[in-house]
Amino acid sequence: MLPAFLIPESILREDGSGPAVPLGPAQGKLLLLTLGITRVIEQESLEVSIWGSADGGDWRAKPLLVLPQKFYCGVYRFLLDLTGQSEIGFLQARWKVHRWGRGDPKPLFGVWMAAEQIEAQALRAGSG
Repeated sequence: MLPAFLIPESILREDGSGPAVPLGPAQGKLLLLTLGITRVIEQESLEVSIWGSADGGDWRAKPLLVLPQKFYCGVYRFLLDLTGQSEIGFLQARWKVHRWGRGDPKPLFGVWMAAEQIEAQALRAGSG
């Protein structure tokens, strides 16, 4: 099933969550998450967390991964190691947006996020 979009290309103006994405053959594997931020306005922040579920309905009490807050456009990559958590069959991205300062109080982010399986050997080969 992977690569798959955890956040389809979207304009985010409030907190929310993406679809429950089945991992299929990538279950229990090492994943590369790519977050693309294509549009921002000043004085705002975006925080994305990744949640796991065995069945796509019952989500754990804590996220698998919380990405550092983002304030600027760019492409950001993160690793999610599920090798010790083979019961996780679904992922979901959730986000919180915040805006401060003057002007329109509603945040505005153009965002997408994809997940794909990556082989551990590729990481070792790239580091040497």
